[in-house]
Amino acid sequence: MAAGVGAVVVPGHTAANTPDIADGSDPGESSGCPPATLTGHIVRPSDASYTDARLGWDQLFSHYPLVIVFAQETQDVMNALTWARQHNVALRVRSGRHALEGWSNVDNGIVIDVSRLKSVQIDPGARIATVGAGLNQLEAVTALAKQNLAVTTGSEGSVGLSGATLGGGLGPLNRWLGMACDSLIAAEVVVPSDHDCVKVINADLQHCSDLLWALRGAGNGNFGIVTQLTYKVYPLISLAYVQATWDGLGDLYGVFEEWQRTVPFADNRLGSELEIDKSQILLSAWLAEGSAAQAKEMLAPILSVGTPDVTVQVGNWGDIFAGAQPPLAQEPANSKFFSEFVKELFPKKAIDIIGDFMRNAPTEESNYFVDAFGGAIKREPRGGTAFVHRDALFYGEIGAVWGTRSTQPGVCDPLTSQAQAWTAEFGQALRPYTDGAYVNVPNVGMQEWETAYWGRQHFEQLRRIKAKYDPHNVFQYEQSIPPASQ
Repeated sequence: MAAGVGAVVVPGHTAANTPDIADGSDPGESSGCPPATLTGHIVRPSDASYTDARLGWDQLFSHYPLVIVFAQETQDVMNALTWARQHNVALRVRSGRHALEGWSNVDNGIVIDVSRLKSVQIDPGARIATVGAGLNQLEAVTALAKQNLAVTTGSEGSVGLSGATLGGGLGPLNRWLGMACDSLIAAEVVVPSDHDCVKVINADLQHCSDLLWALRGAGNGNFGIVTQLTYKVYPLISLAYVQATWDGLGDLYGVFEEWQRTVPFADNRLGSELEIDKSQILLSAWLAEGSAAQAKEMLAPILSVGTPDVTVQVGNWGDIFAGAQPPLAQEPANSKFFSEFVKELFPKKAIDIIGDFMRNAPTEESNYFVDAFGGAIKREPRGGTAFVHRDALFYGEIGAVWGTRSTQPGVCDPLTSQAQAWTAEFGQALRPYTDGAYVNVPNVGMQEWETAYWGRQHFEQLRRIKAKYDPHNVFQYEQSIPPASQ
């Protein structure tokens, strides 16, 4: 599409009348673009579907937007962004609804939802996949696995692929294929233009390469609205999936010690996560193009601790991934997470802290979770990335989850204050042993979050890129990247 394209009404789409604006002014008087009309599927507070449309995955947060636009194609996104600019309305970008501080929603503003942009184009010969920004991770894994291809995603299927990728993207295949953002080779992005107009940019290594660099790890909703992503994908015919469970936390030190000394230094094909719950320890491991015997041999130092219950499954990655997904209705309503990266082996004191806090967790489902780094993560792709935590041994995450899903969220849960305090105290106790934080798992109360997410040098570069593509700071939220001073 041409730069500076104004908003138009797309034939066959549901057009929305402009909601009342406080000052009542005609936006066309001062705008360089024709007055915008919202298109796509529009949901307002008076609509029966409004409650479902506004709710996110984490029901701890409850916002009431003025209007929600479910875009059906890129032009709907352009119209919505133009409309928001012309009427000076706060906006947020949303896809998978997993923004963990509720920042993909906003009171009295417009939510531009790209979750219905689900196109998939795969070129197996070139090993290139171009997908709409609305795919979730389960849909992406499934589509690629049907052609024996793969790219790094997180392990939770309902999370949006675009949001996960744009913040870095870690998961079962990251030691083998690198971070999800490392495979991102191009993106279609709707950005602000002159006056109150918008334009579409196709960023790749030859065009707007600085924007592609930023999109590889800066986090979603900072520079524009990504509507399409192009990935380099990799052959994956078969995968061995190992699960081991230890009852209680009696073997915690032995299991954790062997895990942190084994997996981050293992064959790059081996990925692994370790989850410590209140009453059990769960190991998950994935060996790309490997057998059950090979996987168990690599994990032998860990599996030899205590008497774990061990299962191994070998098969197509899509089938294994889909089989591990819990039904949404069974997931707790509320959550609070604290993210961290670990660059040096945890001493016994740190592991003891984990055990002490987990024995006093607010719910059985709360956990401490680690994902192994090393392997391909250490190598940046051509063109570089904004993701800065490549020298970590592993990623760590404290997670408090509680409450039952409801159609009337926002009601004060008696566990909320206890769960939030537990998370904060746990994070503080581990702070001497950790470094940095993950932008996809933000913390609203974090001090010096800019350095924690991106490091000082990367943050200053991101500010300069922000000033180039969004100089008026149209895309902003509580911890968004501000433009560099002009």
